[in-house]
Amino acid sequence: MIQVTRKDNKEGLENLIRRFNRKVASAGIITTMKNGEFFTKPISKVERRKKAIIRKARKSEKMKRIRLGQR
Repeated sequence: MIQVTRKDNKEGLENLIRRFNRKVASAGIITTMKNGEFFTKPISKVERRKKAIIRKARKSEKMKRIRLGQR
C-alpha cells in the first residue's frame, strides 16, 4: 500500500496528489490492474504461434490490397 504524507503544513494538495501519482506509476500498480481487468484463458505456445502466423498473413494480405488500390 502506498502512503504519501504532507512534508509540511504549507504543501499544497496538488503537489501531494502529484507525488502520489508518481509513486503509483513507478510501482507499476496501474499496469498490473489493467492487465488483470479481463480474464483470458491460458493457451499453449503452439496455439499462440498459429494465431500469430494467421494474423501476420492477414495483415500482409490487407497491406498488399491497399498498395494495389483494391481496398
